[in-house]
Amino acid sequence: MTKPRIALVIGIVCISIFPVLVRLSLTPGLISAFYRMAFASAVIVPYVLLAKKFVIPSRKLFLLSSLCGLIFGLDVGVWNIAIQGSSATQATLLTNLSPVWVGIGAFLFLKDKPLRNFWIGTVIALIGMVLLVGLRFFLKMEFNIPFFFAVLSGMLYAVYMLVSKFVLGEVDVVSFMTISVMSSTITLGLICVAIGEPFSGFSNEGWLVLVIQGLVCQLLAWLLISYATKHMRATRVSVSLLGQAILASILAWIFLNESITLQMIIGGLVLLLGIRITFYTKPLPLFRLSKKEKS
Repeated sequence: MTKPRIALVIGIVCISIFPVLVRLSLTPGLISAFYRMAFASAVIVPYVLLAKKFVIPSRKLFLLSSLCGLIFGLDVGVWNIAIQGSSATQATLLTNLSPVWVGIGAFLFLKDKPLRNFWIGTVIALIGMVLLVGLRFFLKMEFNIPFFFAVLSGMLYAVYMLVSKFVLGEVDVVSFMTISVMSSTITLGLICVAIGEPFSGFSNEGWLVLVIQGLVCQLLAWLLISYATKHMRATRVSVSLLGQAILASILAWIFLNESITLQMIIGGLVLLLGIRITFYTKPLPLFRLSKKEKS
């Protein structure tokens, strides 16, 4: 396994705890998103300044990096609201439709077009996601504000992946993360001030959750995922991030008393199979066989 893939796996593990932490509802959704970015900024900014790791890109790349931060901040904010307004499972499922949007965007705007195996793997992974969630979930699904916020989160997530892939081709990971996370912090801070969200008065457990979100779910996770994005196809990264649904379900079972069934286990295995297929560079044996038969 190459370094980018190892970084991606560790990053996925780090972000998998995020839905469970937000679902605890120890702080308001938007404030949770703000402090996630603020604590990450409080660590990475002094580091890059003292270590002289920050390289100022061109004005265009600086603005695009800032745009990534704005988009990602909005993504986290609406996702937090979706999680607290529904369930960790629903928000995770709808947000993880992002590979579809990433694939379409990559096909339209990126030089590296999605391979056929990407589409096959994505369909299989989404089927696995449906099995993981279960039919009952769809029967009970409510088309309310949290539902649409979760879908919007997936779209914002896709835009972030596509733009960051372009920017990371020219900017180093640490500089990109510094600009991005500062932009997210400012964006979410202004929104929280505008709507009158409280910035204090939380329990000790609430502050602990905010710190974990900032240092683990944001700083560590997205340094690793950004590194993977820089060296891998954006489409592969986006599908691989579906793997967080499996870990999130396990954590939700442990901490939120959400049940795990045999169907969920099968769904998880199918989901992993779909992710694995997207990493094949050659046509699948089934398609090679069909071509021979035609000839």
